[in-house]
Amino acid sequence: MTSISPPQRLHGLDTLRALAIALVFANHHLLFISQASPFGALGEIGWIGVDLFFGLSGYLIGHQIFSAMRSAQGFSLPVFYARRFLRTLPNYYVVLALYALWPWFRNGLALPPLWEFLTFTHNINLTPGTAFSHAWSLCVEEQFYVLVPALALLIGLARRALLLGWLALAAVLVGGAVVRAALWTPGMAQQGGADFYTLIYYASWCRFDELVAGVALALLKNYHGKVWVRLTSGGNLPLVAGGALFALACRLFYDDHFGYGVTVLGYPLLALAVSLLLVAALSPASWLARVRIPGAQALALWSYAIYLLHKQVCMLLKPELKAIGLMPDSVASTVLMALASVVTGWLLYVLVETPFMALRERWFPANTRQPARPTPAMSHPGG
Repeated sequence: MTSISPPQRLHGLDTLRALAIALVFANHHLLFISQASPFGALGEIGWIGVDLFFGLSGYLIGHQIFSAMRSAQGFSLPVFYARRFLRTLPNYYVVLALYALWPWFRNGLALPPLWEFLTFTHNINLTPGTAFSHAWSLCVEEQFYVLVPALALLIGLARRALLLGWLALAAVLVGGAVVRAALWTPGMAQQGGADFYTLIYYASWCRFDELVAGVALALLKNYHGKVWVRLTSGGNLPLVAGGALFALACRLFYDDHFGYGVTVLGYPLLALAVSLLLVAALSPASWLARVRIPGAQALALWSYAIYLLHKQVCMLLKPELKAIGLMPDSVASTVLMALASVVTGWLLYVLVETPFMALRERWFPANTRQPARPTPAMSHPGG
């Protein structure tokens, strides 16, 4: 679940990203730490935080691509890939090295073949319960980062490119629903839904809904300015509508996560809800955009690093805390695990992510074609 730091922090987007990592933590705590988690129903439905991450990534990446395509310099595909890989790979490969080279860190879990992680194909036919299994969502995002900009450039060469772009987005949404409908079987709710997760939930071709919805918002913002202004001038209406739809989607998935109707249509509904929340986060008059929640910006900045480490950190802490009398379902144990997740995520952010982000800004400051390197006399005093 990668985060993107725009030049000016947007409080609404920070809040949504902080909410996303909190939901994911609650879900993983329930699944892997305590079957009686203090988060209750929030833990049951917390996996939806991943979909919130997908929507954020779709919008932010889409906006980067389209704004560069509209610029005088033009969009550079190699530069885009360089910026993305400098953003996503260092943290990911450092954590992967911990799993691969440090048996204690794996905590007895079997590690799938390394080539699956190195090629970001780990989510395909994934076996639940293996080491670093939560990397499936990073694989979906990385595949998205590779495909979408190339496809955008290809569509941009066609006549009536804008119409073709909208048709492509609609085709992906409809295609995802059709594929989920074809793959679903009545027995998927058995044995904890293992087949459902392997064939549908982790599969890229079934999970692009929120990413595509985010791209659609970016397309609106960059190519349909009047429509975008109307969308973002509704005050708190997008927040209320998005919150209501998000709550409805949560309820439907909570009641019947593996059901046919929810499997086919629940994800497009969730994508619509996430889209409205993103509109609210980008609407100047919305509470979501105006209210700065203490700590949300820090969690947003560290969310990618926290996501990578938190599950294994909690699993390693579980027996240690239990040995001193802190049961996994206790509030004290949960708080300590949350703090450990934040601290280790912050360390990864500071020691690995920040230096590579600095290199990215030095070498590839924008997604556009790079201008000629300035002479020393023309250089800015700050570098």
